[in-house]
Amino acid sequence: MTTSASVPVEPEGAIAADRTVTDRLVGANERYAAAFTDPGMDARPVLHVAVVACMDARLDLHAALGLELGDCHTIRNAGGVVTDDVIRSLTISQRALGTRSVVLIHHTGCGLESLTEEFRHELEMEVGQRPAWAVEAFRDVDQDVRQSMQRVRTSPFLLHTEDVRGFVFDVTTGLLREIDPA
Repeated sequence: MTTSASVPVEPEGAIAADRTVTDRLVGANERYAAAFTDPGMDARPVLHVAVVACMDARLDLHAALGLELGDCHTIRNAGGVVTDDVIRSLTISQRALGTRSVVLIHHTGCGLESLTEEFRHELEMEVGQRPAWAVEAFRDVDQDVRQSMQRVRTSPFLLHTEDVRGFVFDVTTGLLREIDPA
């Protein structure tokens, strides 16, 4: 399937030529809502954990971690990198919604391994404005997990930094490999 706004007709679950992917998603939501029952949950995660992971579409975090709706907060971005916005989300998660543990998940074959900060320069040349954010590209996924753990553990905004663990998810086996923070 392509990522363009207008997707060609495909078999089984096809999108009509005059519909967009967003139209398909809205239709799916209408079917979901028709059978939806309010679970009566609080916004506070049952397991008091926040999971920070890459946005990669191959990572089905709930299935991979055996999680159910309401178990955790999930924060996703390119690379699963701990940026200022991730610290912002974790701070709110901990201080306002009671999470105490942080699980960081990067993965094999991440697209950030093939980018460089040159990407920002190219964007600046194209649009006439340099992005305020860093690409946060990396070459060594294990080291980037360590860096992310360190950013969480040293943030002055986070109350709970004693249970911070980092992993690399193998996209070919589905297994997590824990990274030693040292």
